[in-house]
Amino acid sequence: MRNTHPILAAILAVLTIAASTVNAQQTPTANQVDSVPDSKVPDPAASDNGRPVPKVIILDVNETLLSLEPLKVSVGKALGGREDLLPLWFSTMLHYSLVETLSNNYHNFGEIGTAALMMVAETQGIQLTYEEAKEAIVPALRSLPPHPDVIDGLRMLKASGIRLVSLTNSSTEGVVTQMQNAGLTDLVEKRYSVETVKKYKPHPDPYQMVLDDLGVKPEEVLMVAAHAWDLAGAQNVGLQTAFVARPGKTLYPNLPKPDYVVDDLIELARLLESK
Repeated sequence: MRNTHPILAAILAVLTIAASTVNAQQTPTANQVDSVPDSKVPDPAASDNGRPVPKVIILDVNETLLSLEPLKVSVGKALGGREDLLPLWFSTMLHYSLVETLSNNYHNFGEIGTAALMMVAETQGIQLTYEEAKEAIVPALRSLPPHPDVIDGLRMLKASGIRLVSLTNSSTEGVVTQMQNAGLTDLVEKRYSVETVKKYKPHPDPYQMVLDDLGVKPEEVLMVAAHAWDLAGAQNVGLQTAFVARPGKTLYPNLPKPDYVVDDLIELARLLESK
């Protein structure tokens, strides 16, 4: 990776590995509050990690709350039926979001996603105009459904008195539409976008923006995400972290283990209730 910024090279390696598993996702079986298996009832001792119960939870949006399955269909259709190219498109989009951050440029996530799809199409010898690529990305990205555990899990977390906010790489307009279409608007107090600081996660600025706006200390806040790179950024700022093991997602072995590792938000809510 000649002439590549060393930080960029390291982060891109992590993102490429993580994003390569996107295609492995499957639609999970719905986890209803009253039907969580006994094995999911937490052991109080196991949940006592010495960290305080958070006052605020910051929720990642794409893949953590919302399923990317519709994008697999729309991206595949734009690429001549090649749904297997979704991981390549996703990793390319993440790659260039970091390139923009480290080179002090900014285009919103939809614009980067559109450009990334055009790049993937070109490598495959597929002719795709900007408007065709945009139509394949933006409507689907803004209409992603929540994972089956999300609504119940957020209700449980909210009922416990913890403040819930979201932080996403999507644009401000995009996340408002996403949350409305997914039926999550009333469950989240505030919806933050990296667009405000024009730096993509895992850069420290987006996380610090949330802390400053809410007037809370890093140790009082829990970042919840299905991406190891997102949690790396949160750990760097001093936040507590929780990894949601969505299908195909794994932790990065070179980082400290998150404070919580769960299969879904219902399990996380029960762990926090047991502290």
